[in-house]
Amino acid sequence: MKQQQSAVSGPSAISVAELELGAAGPRLRPAPGADEPVPGDVYALVRVDGRPAATVLGRYEEGEDPAEVLAALAEKRLMESAALHADAERLAAQEAPLSIPGPTPAPASPPTLTSPPRVSAIVATRERAGSLARALDSLLAQDHPDHEVIVVDNAPRTSATHDLVTGRYADRVRYVREDRPGLAAAHNAGVAAAEGEILAFTDDDVIADPRWLSALAAPFASDPGLGCVTGLILPARLTTPAQILLESHGGFAKGFAPRLYDPARPPADEPLFPFTAGSFGSGANMAFRASALRRAGGFDPATGTGTPAKGGDDLYAFVAVLAAGHRLRYTPDALVWHHHRETWQDLRNQAYGYGAGLTAYLTATLVRRPALLPALLARVPRGLAHARTMTAERGGSQGGDGIPGEHGTHHHPWPAALSRLERRGMLYGPVGYLKARLSQGASR
Repeated sequence: MKQQQSAVSGPSAISVAELELGAAGPRLRPAPGADEPVPGDVYALVRVDGRPAATVLGRYEEGEDPAEVLAALAEKRLMESAALHADAERLAAQEAPLSIPGPTPAPASPPTLTSPPRVSAIVATRERAGSLARALDSLLAQDHPDHEVIVVDNAPRTSATHDLVTGRYADRVRYVREDRPGLAAAHNAGVAAAEGEILAFTDDDVIADPRWLSALAAPFASDPGLGCVTGLILPARLTTPAQILLESHGGFAKGFAPRLYDPARPPADEPLFPFTAGSFGSGANMAFRASALRRAGGFDPATGTGTPAKGGDDLYAFVAVLAAGHRLRYTPDALVWHHHRETWQDLRNQAYGYGAGLTAYLTATLVRRPALLPALLARVPRGLAHARTMTAERGGSQGGDGIPGEHGTHHHPWPAALSRLERRGMLYGPVGYLKARLSQGASR
């Protein structure tokens, strides 16, 4: 057995699985929605006592026990991760010199034994009934004792979503229609309809772990100053080169170390805090305290997929809640499996959209929260350097430690064409945001 050793231009399909480590020995099973692992490369989530702890990428041959092969890699990975997490915690504990303006956040409280808060799980969708059904099945299987599921049908062209929700999921899922196009507008419609104290958002192309809502909601019960919680996003399938390339450059994963982002104590290892909001989490796995999100004004409807801005709705909401003085926590225990887009054109669209969404959300933040302008200007030099690094052509790792989903490993080269698309998207983002605002103003 050996770990994958070098970058390749056309990577073969990789099996996706879960590896449970316990007293009874390692157990391997396919990830939700994935096929049974076959001899070859396997990407596995490592669970320890049921909790997500790491990922490994290994290879097993015919006749080998894949669980034993991957368990050996997992033990090494867990030892390395423990050291990295200790370093991250030490850095996060240091106070940075610059803070952002805003109300004084509520002090942290020690954990208390309380009933889990009621949660509203909100899924915005548009003409994707097949994948939506898969997502809804996972949301209805959650172990959280008090939650509702809301589907927001955004600018529908057919009745497919309505028929699915009111037919197959009648009396179990609430249907909301929002005719104004755009992910942020759909999310705001879900916020308006929701009854929960906690508002959890995910996409129609995920499968949620059965403990997802419980893991997202638990931090809110122990910290009244918490405004947002984000969680871990892993790939459900790695069957095409586009999916593997995206995941090998980080995908949507934010690692296995819990983090607390506090506007009163900006982390020393995040010098652009809070404007590098992409490091906090992603819209496919986020939750807000309903009162905090509503006081912050919700999502900016001129951002998000489905608008000229292309994206940035989740990033805007993260910064809006932090600017209001609330804390944000990342917890890897809250897990969803995401079905990455499969084609090269999908990846091109994503690269451009990410670039556009980044600068669109920054524009939205300054337009709607001008008090943040001095803090942003103080970070401009470092921000420009960060943007250049983020969109640079990235080579493939030549060593054996490239794990899809771990930032910085870059197991497969990131093409220069995609870097150029990201930069073009960044230049377009402010224009797209202003176009969206103008078009919405005209429609009103």
